[in-house]
Amino acid sequence: MKNRAVAKDHVTSSDSSLLLCFSHLRWNFVYQRPQHILTLASKSQKVVYFEEPIFESVAKASMRADLISPSITVVTPILPLGTDPADATKIQRNFVDQLIAATPQHLLTLWYYTPMALQFSDHVLCDVCVYDCMDELSAFKNAPPELIQMERKLLERADIVFTGGQSLYEAKRGLHRSIFPFPSSIDFTHFHQARATGEDPHDQIQIPHPRVGYFGVIDERLDVGLVAQGARGMPDIHFVMLGPVVKIDRDSLPRAANIHWLGGKDYADLPNYLRHWDAGWMPFALNAATRYISPTKTPEFLAAGVPLVSTAIVDVVRTYGAKGLVEIIDASDAEVKIRSVLARPRDSWLSRVDAYLVDMSWEKTWVAMAGHLEHAHSRKNVVAFRRSA
Repeated sequence: MKNRAVAKDHVTSSDSSLLLCFSHLRWNFVYQRPQHILTLASKSQKVVYFEEPIFESVAKASMRADLISPSITVVTPILPLGTDPADATKIQRNFVDQLIAATPQHLLTLWYYTPMALQFSDHVLCDVCVYDCMDELSAFKNAPPELIQMERKLLERADIVFTGGQSLYEAKRGLHRSIFPFPSSIDFTHFHQARATGEDPHDQIQIPHPRVGYFGVIDERLDVGLVAQGARGMPDIHFVMLGPVVKIDRDSLPRAANIHWLGGKDYADLPNYLRHWDAGWMPFALNAATRYISPTKTPEFLAAGVPLVSTAIVDVVRTYGAKGLVEIIDASDAEVKIRSVLARPRDSWLSRVDAYLVDMSWEKTWVAMAGHLEHAHSRKNVVAFRRSA
């Protein structure tokens, strides 16, 4: 993809609907919920994905645009080093105005993943305002102190709120009149590729079996103590860890001959790694940052046909654990359960997995979300008509 300054012809579309998304996540960081949902949304409207700014040694602020597809543009504000917060907010507010002015539309949807973006977008008049609350961001490491207050304001402004899981919905449902849970879904076809044979990736091929793998962001949500304990207690098992390291010191990660930190991988390449794993694990820490998570990787592991163990994340226990699809572990029984999963025949388990996943897809998630958007828009039109009568 080429980086370029935003110009009018880069953001216009033959479709006259615009979805302007504000996100704390880089589009090219980890392919997850926002990318799945917004890619589907882009089939019927123009999508502009507005990221948090990057500070560089430049003389003046600008917008960098990456054309992901004919209907998805990722916009990143580039601000001079040393720009103070007040000026950063003012600059981004002007950028938002420029983007909207450059994109003719009859219907404007504002879609928030971060309440912090309200600081520079609260003046925008839109047809529908959506808060897709995929995590309890205030519980994450280095969360801005004003995040809780900004979320309150966003909840007042939003027409619809979606949550990334059932437990997060239960925590938020009293805060908004129109809130709906949409737990992590699955691109089944993509991950099902892992059930077929294929070459082992070059950086994994020399790792002995049995292999137990993890993929995803490696941050304060990972129980590195459990990873170290597992490696010590099971020296014959090799733990393959895929994902970028953020917010924690890379040097703090446990090191052992049977722990393999292979770094982040492209979404397209994940099935190539998973097909050569004997089991998967999600060794999440049980802390404030994981209290409400609904890991997207849970159904992805299952679609790949990889037997899975996980620590007791509430949404995992309630759904996949209760149905016997994922084995729930803690520090006291991790070795016993991992070895049991490795030794267990997969056939009957795979049948139950496929029966459970058959009704799950990001397409169904988006269709349901779009229905709520249409209802919210029609309701606002009716209210506006009645007020003007």
